[in-house]
Amino acid sequence: MRSFANYISKHLISFAAFILILLLLNAVIFTLTFQKMVTEDYGDSSPQSMLKMTAAAATPEQVSENALQKLRQNHIWALYLNADGKCYWSIDLPDEVPKSYTIQDVALFSKGYIEDYPVFVWNTDDGLLILGYPKDSYTKLTSNYYSIAILRRFPVFALGMFALDVLCLFLAYYFSKRKIVRSTEPIVSAIETLADGKTVSLHISGELSEIASSVTKASSILNRQNEARANWISGISHDIRTPLSMIMGYAGRIAENETASRTIREQAEIVRKQSVKIKELVRDLNLVSQLEYEMQPLHKEEIRLSKLLRSYVADLLNTGVADSYHIRIEITPDSENTVLKCDTRLILRAVNNLVQNSMKYNPQGCEICLSLAISNNKLILAVTDNGIGMSAEKLQEMEEKPHYMKSTDERLDLRHGLGLLIVQQIVEAHQGDFAIVSVFPHGCRATLTFPSS
Repeated sequence: MRSFANYISKHLISFAAFILILLLLNAVIFTLTFQKMVTEDYGDSSPQSMLKMTAAAATPEQVSENALQKLRQNHIWALYLNADGKCYWSIDLPDEVPKSYTIQDVALFSKGYIEDYPVFVWNTDDGLLILGYPKDSYTKLTSNYYSIAILRRFPVFALGMFALDVLCLFLAYYFSKRKIVRSTEPIVSAIETLADGKTVSLHISGELSEIASSVTKASSILNRQNEARANWISGISHDIRTPLSMIMGYAGRIAENETASRTIREQAEIVRKQSVKIKELVRDLNLVSQLEYEMQPLHKEEIRLSKLLRSYVADLLNTGVADSYHIRIEITPDSENTVLKCDTRLILRAVNNLVQNSMKYNPQGCEICLSLAISNNKLILAVTDNGIGMSAEKLQEMEEKPHYMKSTDERLDLRHGLGLLIVQQIVEAHQGDFAIVSVFPHGCRATLTFPSS
């Protein structure tokens, strides 16, 4: 569930970063779009600059030629009034604009317009300089007064509003995220449970009820399929036993019949041995199926693994092992009396599969060591051999943990066999971990790790 919350957080951060990038992009586009206008309005041709330039070049009699050219270049008309409101001189004055003004007229147009022309004024020692710009070139505020108290409070108000907006956004994000997490947590947990092969049932009302219903329906379908598959395997295993026993029996009789030819007895012995392999394969397939679908009841009891390993090795040696195989045991002192609550029969099956696997892939013989140790509160049971080992490709295939129904290649030959898959299923049924690694310079090591009690 934490990963889902992180998913939402990452997307929120991405959204915030996108907003910042968008704002920056808008600022760049604004600058490129209005650069010329801003330069003209606040550069050399701005009203303030033109007023300063014209006032410096003006006298009651005339204006300099340079100032005249700049005024006409920017389509600006000019009017120079004396203290009585009479005109000293004018430049390109429109017909509708008067040349003399009273003090009341000056008070009215000094902050606004003359005949809809935006005007700007400059007070000189000799009089009042007026520059008029084309209509619709500027807009002016004629009632530009503001409260000092408001101006003083505005920065604090703006900062406070910004902080309040940020807080509101954070609260909205927090509660929306919590609502989404609470709404989806049961569904995500159910999907994780479903991925482990277990049955789930969701009862959620509201907007997500359809999704919950779909998950429950999928769980029911998968459960029926798993039961059908397990029952089919169990039924096939049961149906094969009787004819397979008959084949093994007749093949055994033919192999022991001295009146039959040597070739026929050898072929009968081959049939019997291959039938034994089929019987073991069917038995393993049925066991893996039961373990996977939790149909194999675990009869757990507390046992000393050190005693179990010694008993297993003794029975193995008593059954007769080829002289090319050397079996030994290594048990550390701290693990001697360690007790593990487990199904004894299944643990023995796992150990035996590993030992038989070492013998199978090392027909020339090897040394096999069964060890028991404790590390980091974990009980580690290992089966190590010094045989030919496993290739990197083989180890990678084992790490992929293929399903037993997909363990055959295009020729329908087992790629991995069910032995190691059974070990894996048994260890997982005991909440443990199973791993296989190569041993330097040659050999292979399989470890069964269980929680130490």
